[in-house]
Amino acid sequence: EPGPGGMRLFPASLNLSFNETFKTRLPEAYERLLMDVARGNQTLFMRSDEVEAAWAFIDPIVNEAKKRKPEKYTAGSWGPVSSFELMAEHGHRWIEPEVDG
Repeated sequence: EPGPGGMRLFPASLNLSFNETFKTRLPEAYERLLMDVARGNQTLFMRSDEVEAAWAFIDPIVNEAKKRKPEKYTAGSWGPVSSFELMAEHGHRWIEPEVDG
């Protein structure tokens, strides 16, 4: 059961309605975040080294994406011809439902 005191486990039906199951007011997203800050709970926050590692991972992807423009293709099609070529280069192919069943 979520709440200011933390999480408490108990069996619940799979058809889960928070209002009916917990019968308590659940905090809004930022309300929970601010309550965690006040309690010193850092589980929803990234450490500075985690932030740096995330940017080190994503920066090269973003920089490469800035150099390219998306290829145009007809709406409703399977995409640009280059997508088929890319798959073939690696020994794969797209499965097309109307052709492959």
